[in-house]
Amino acid sequence: MILLLLLGFAIIQLIGLLIHTFNQMKLERMEQDQEFAVQAVIIYRHIALAAPQDRAALLAREPLPKGDTVALTATPPLANTIPMPLAEREAVRAGIIAYGIPIGIRPHGIITRAAPVPFQLSISFGLPDNIVFPNAPGGSFPPLLGMGLPDLSAMMPPSSWLTITSTLPPPAPWRSPGFATAFIVMTLLGGLMITWAVQQLLRPVKTLAAAAEALGRDVANAPPLPETGPIEIVTAATAFNTMAARVRRFVEDRTFLLTAIGHDLRTPITRLKLRAEYMEDDEQRTKMLADLDEMEAMVAATLAFSRDVTTTEKVTRLDLASLLRTILDDAADGDPDHADALSYTGAEHLPVNARPLALKRALTNLVGNALKYGDAAHVTLHMPARGALRIDIDDQGPGIPAEEMERVFEPFRRLETSRNRETGGSGLGLSISRNIVRAHGGDVTLTNLPERGLRVSVTLPI
Repeated sequence: MILLLLLGFAIIQLIGLLIHTFNQMKLERMEQDQEFAVQAVIIYRHIALAAPQDRAALLAREPLPKGDTVALTATPPLANTIPMPLAEREAVRAGIIAYGIPIGIRPHGIITRAAPVPFQLSISFGLPDNIVFPNAPGGSFPPLLGMGLPDLSAMMPPSSWLTITSTLPPPAPWRSPGFATAFIVMTLLGGLMITWAVQQLLRPVKTLAAAAEALGRDVANAPPLPETGPIEIVTAATAFNTMAARVRRFVEDRTFLLTAIGHDLRTPITRLKLRAEYMEDDEQRTKMLADLDEMEAMVAATLAFSRDVTTTEKVTRLDLASLLRTILDDAADGDPDHADALSYTGAEHLPVNARPLALKRALTNLVGNALKYGDAAHVTLHMPARGALRIDIDDQGPGIPAEEMERVFEPFRRLETSRNRETGGSGLGLSISRNIVRAHGGDVTLTNLPERGLRVSVTLPI
């Protein structure tokens, strides 16, 4: 949004700059035209006041601005020129009228011409011949075209023409040093205002995103979104808080339902175990007790899944490296035959903020699965990078098909479908581990190793 608005602002500034440049060039050209006209009138007055026989000598001594030329000819030089454009012609005539020419030496004609390359302006004045008209008011010379009176030049054409030519340099719109500074200052201030305004507009969105992240990590204890600010923000915050309350109630109802069912199932399972003890058929008794033990294990796993320990346990500072070594030691004590297949690689100490019991439970499940299904658990603790750390748990099992990578995280989902206690549990270990890790702001992913085995990667924020 900031980049889009800055781009639009830059385009607007560019258009404004072009308009200003065009007007500046037009104004500067007008100033050049009027300055040239005034200089031409000054030269004309000097020459027109002299006697006709002295004009050529006087013209040779006339000081001229750099780049200007002056000529005294019998006819106006029109070759290689075009009529002067209207804007220049108006500026030149305004300059001539503003400076003024005495009535007695007014020219018998004025011809304005221009040459495109290089851009030149020329004014040809028809010089008076010092002939006095007795019938004219005050014995003056006849006024000409453009001075407000009838033109008599057609009746008495001038015998000589004075032509002043000037090469005008291209306009320099940047000659004002304060303009560039003002443009840069306005651009910077506009960019700062746009950035500030967009940040203010997006701040509620960031707050909403943070609230949604907190709700995803901890449904039960996530704080409500403040219902303050503009009416649109209040409406969105109210809708979010209502949604959070509904989600929280749904989770609580689901947890209560699972807990109640699991708790109530324990009693009939216990009674069935007692009755099975009185069966005379030893083989059937053994099978029934095995099924009841499996049901009891499933109920226990269901209750463990329904208990969200992350909602009540507080976050504390713990040593993750020590926690991993403790889990591996416990696994070795529980399965001495695979003690040599357990290893740890990483830092000696790495403090992190986490919920100790919940995190230990998640990592214990992952190490236990690696040992149970992959005959090994090689744990590697990587140092933090980009605000997160990673724990890799590698086994030596057959791996998991690519299409089953995400499905194994579903509750009660197992690749081995017999649910035999000798081959596996109820299929809740990975679900519990991922829920706990995600509640910490991390995630659990699976990757098949190139040769053999599965890698379980746990990422945690620091």
